[in-house]
Amino acid sequence: MWLWRSSRGLRLQSVLNALIGILSVILDFAFIYATKWTIDIATVRAEGSLRVAAYMLIAIMLGKIVLGFSRKWVGALLGVRSQNILQQRLFAHLLQSEWNGLEDRHSGDTLNRMERDVRDLASCITETVPSLLEVSFRLVGAFFYLFHMDARLACLIICVVPFFLLLSKVYVRKMRTITRDIRSTESRVQSILQESIQHRAILKTLERTGMMVDKLMLTQSQLRSHVRHRAVFSSMSATLLSIGFSAGYLITFLWGVDSLQAGTITYGMMISFIQLVGQIQGPFRDMTRFVPIVINTLTASERLMELEDKPIEDDSNPIIFEHGAGVRLKDVSFRYKEGSRTILSNFSCDFPQGSTTAILGETGAGKTTLIRLVLALLKPSEGMVEMYDDTRTVKVSPRTRNNLVYVPQGNTLFSGTIRDNLLLGNPEATEEDMREALETACAGFVMDRADGLDVICGELGAGLSEGQAQRIAIARALLRKGSVLLLDEATSALDTQTEQKLLKNLNEREAGQTVICVTHRPAVIAYCSQVIEMKRVLDASKAMPPSYSSCLKLGTMRR
Repeated sequence: MWLWRSSRGLRLQSVLNALIGILSVILDFAFIYATKWTIDIATVRAEGSLRVAAYMLIAIMLGKIVLGFSRKWVGALLGVRSQNILQQRLFAHLLQSEWNGLEDRHSGDTLNRMERDVRDLASCITETVPSLLEVSFRLVGAFFYLFHMDARLACLIICVVPFFLLLSKVYVRKMRTITRDIRSTESRVQSILQESIQHRAILKTLERTGMMVDKLMLTQSQLRSHVRHRAVFSSMSATLLSIGFSAGYLITFLWGVDSLQAGTITYGMMISFIQLVGQIQGPFRDMTRFVPIVINTLTASERLMELEDKPIEDDSNPIIFEHGAGVRLKDVSFRYKEGSRTILSNFSCDFPQGSTTAILGETGAGKTTLIRLVLALLKPSEGMVEMYDDTRTVKVSPRTRNNLVYVPQGNTLFSGTIRDNLLLGNPEATEEDMREALETACAGFVMDRADGLDVICGELGAGLSEGQAQRIAIARALLRKGSVLLLDEATSALDTQTEQKLLKNLNEREAGQTVICVTHRPAVIAYCSQVIEMKRVLDASKAMPPSYSSCLKLGTMRR
């Protein structure tokens, strides 16, 4: 069922390949008949014109050439498209699925699945399945054709089927385990490469580049071991089948020679026997080639289904607070997974509409978790997170996220131009809108450069300082209209003077906007109407004391 759903958008190529394959089989049978007829005419065992027979053979061969060209043309036009469809669908699911803050697999593993496994699945649906239909049609057609000519020989040749089925059952079970090991090891190799390149500066300063190279070599050695194991097992299986196929050819040849000597068949029939045995054994030989492909596909399907386990967020029918909104947490408790420590316990706090709140606290007190709860990226284990105005109160969800403007901590720029990054905040923003946002975020330096908004920045803002990247990220967020502005250590890389100017600009920018600012910087407090301190508190009554955060309003100031 999952494979059928996944084949949406790929079925056209699959059907075209299947039709081309079936027509190719029909032409092969026609060629066998034409060959037999031509030989029998030449040996005066059948009536007819050699010229007509030659024309028939030429027409069949031209037809096969056209079909071969058509197969390649279909693959060239639709092959990449099919892979892209699957990749886009999976990519969209990953981006739109629920996020719990604890990714259960490495990003390198996810990328490996989205590239290698998607490619294998697309190839199976568009190439392997039609090929299986083709070889099945060839096998059945060749058997009945041979049965029509010599029933005893056909039954003798088909006796290889039980042996083939038994070997396939053992082969599939073993190869599936080996393939799973290979894919897992490939994912670990990609994870090591990705992390090491991303954190190259850290490895250099720690002088541990050699350690990561050794780690890569060890993992690659494990991969080679798995691949070698697969090659040995596959070669042994292929050798056993080759012995069986060779025996089949030998039996057919000796049978034909004996019948030819006895005068019960013609030379044309003997050639047809040999050709038809090839048409029967060919599908079995192809099936041995398809077995590892099918196993790869089953493994790929399992790995891709794991990526689709997480449900899609419901962000339909957005709830919009056009005239501002406040945020309220009521007796909220939260832990990232069952059995882990409690991050928030019975936490209650109110961020009134139009207020500016500084959230202080030690590391691990739950400040970033609180922001994620407001963003509806996380769901409270207990309690309620609400957004409200003078007329209504609603539970926060992906449907309320359009009211939020979020600036996370750290460098969050994408590779590309500064314009590209700013347009992520608002695709419809004009150049004037972008200039204004940059000025508010104290990022006017962008317009001082020769290329202005079209300056190229590398991965994670390479080419910019941390402070510059952070200000551009703030400008990107400011282009997004929203009732609530969330700043999670958004000024940590700025000097004091720039930070104060930025906070002043934010206060003057939009009256009525609710601002929630996670910070360790004292300068932020001066611009806040309330300050909340979050503390880790240990419960000494339990053997494994959980920690939770408490809300403390230190003071109220004018905004």
